Amino acid sequence: MRGQGMIDEELDDHGSRSVADYWTVAKRRRWALLLPFFLCWGVVWTGSWLLPSTFKSEALILVEQQKVPEQYVLPNVTVSLQDRVQSMTQQILSRTRLQAAIDRFHLYGGQPGLGRLLPGEDAVEQMRKDIKIDVVESPAHPEQLTAFKIAYSAASAQLAQQVNSELTSLFIDENLKLQQQLSESTTAFLQGQLAEARSKLEEQETKVRSFKAAHFGDLPSQTETNVQILSGLQSQLQSSQRALDAAKQQRLYLESLQEQYQSAQASTGSEDLGKNSPQTLAKELASLRHELEGARSRFTEQHPDITALEEKIARVEKEKKELEAEIAANSEKDASSTAVDAGAAAEVHRGNTTPIMQVQSQLRAINFEIHNDQERIKDLESQIAGYRNRLTITPQTEQQLANVSRGYEESKANYNSLLQKQNQSQLATSLEQRQQGQQFRILDPPSFPKKPTAPNHLLLSLGGLVVGAAIGMAVAAYLELKNAVVRHEKDLEGLVPARVLVGIPHLNVPGEDRFRLTFRRFEIGAAVVLGVLIVAGNLYALYKG
Repeated sequence: MRGQGMIDEELDDHGSRSVADYWTVAKRRRWALLLPFFLCWGVVWTGSWLLPSTFKSEALILVEQQKVPEQYVLPNVTVSLQDRVQSMTQQILSRTRLQAAIDRFHLYGGQPGLGRLLPGEDAVEQMRKDIKIDVVESPAHPEQLTAFKIAYSAASAQLAQQVNSELTSLFIDENLKLQQQLSESTTAFLQGQLAEARSKLEEQETKVRSFKAAHFGDLPSQTETNVQILSGLQSQLQSSQRALDAAKQQRLYLESLQEQYQSAQASTGSEDLGKNSPQTLAKELASLRHELEGARSRFTEQHPDITALEEKIARVEKEKKELEAEIAANSEKDASSTAVDAGAAAEVHRGNTTPIMQVQSQLRAINFEIHNDQERIKDLESQIAGYRNRLTITPQTEQQLANVSRGYEESKANYNSLLQKQNQSQLATSLEQRQQGQQFRILDPPSFPKKPTAPNHLLLSLGGLVVGAAIGMAVAAYLELKNAVVRHEKDLEGLVPARVLVGIPHLNVPGEDRFRLTFRRFEIGAAVVLGVLIVAGNLYALYKG
């Protein structure tokens, strides 16, 4: 049986155990705990420094909105920014683009450290994994993209920064190119649609023009003009009818006068008896003046009829004055001479025509005038009938014109709409070409990483400590369970029915205390060294990242 000192230092393997018991086991198996703890940490820590380091360079690209307000120039690119970024990402991460960057910077030629032991991977796929693109949404509008980050991981900080700068430039250039292409494509499409709309509009214009040419005179727009012309023609018809009536009355008067002259000539039996008298000339002069007034109401002062009437009135007035003067002279010579003889003598002396011949000449003139008035009335009536017919068929023509013009108006509205859209699209395209539209701007240029992002030496070091502690506890538990020893009096209660009466304490041999002191100092020094190494290793890992 062991001494009481050894019993106090050991744990009981049977029955319930307290925290003190576990602490006793930990002290007893301290090296079984400490050595795996340190060795596992040392292996993990050393291995972490053999792994290839990865440096990440990050850049922040800001999405700038259009510089010119949209109320002045509307953008002609309706593709959302998220879709455009995805499209650019697919183009930039294409095999052709990435292979060119790999060849330029000599990427993925060989892995340092333990990376050489890993199986080879396609360089393009590996580069795609090393590229990370994260969008930054607006806090006020979660669905609105305001910026995005581009990150690239490489084996060295300088290489990561150079490749990220190349990727950032590709995004900026690709955005400009894509924006201009989309804007120019929209403008070109609208130009094609506008040309087609112009062709259809010209076709409709030709139809409308042909219809108006075929129905000239009875178009709805000419209704007011036709009414005015019809009113003027009706006024001219009324004037012509009045002139015709006056001419017919004048003809009746002249026919009556001709009959009187013929009767007088028949009664005297002489052709020379029908000479003019002052009274006859006065009546004729009154008739001519009345006829002149009627002619002035129909014609202008330069009309030949008016000129002839004025000359005739002047001639009759002259004849009347001469006849009156001759009658007065003859009255002094022969008081018994009658006015008819004096007039006859005067007419014979002058060699003028007889009154009946003048009446017949006036009848011929008045008949010619009546014939002209009748022809003019027929012409006016024909024109009036024509304009009335135009006014009658105007509603039908208006309906036909509406049917023809409907396609023209639709084509015109479509053409004007496309023309406005094309002008707006051209402004937007010009804005993009001048780089005044929505653009990408580098807010944070590609950073130069001072510490590697992978592997995380501190995290691996702490993980090694956790794994080492677990292994140490497993080893200690295994040793404790394998070495079953009776260390306490209560351990015998389940083995023998007798009770312990006397316990023999541990008896030290010469030099045992000094050996224990020396060994304890060695243990403390070793533990301190191991602790310092672990702390120093973790601090170094924290500093190096």
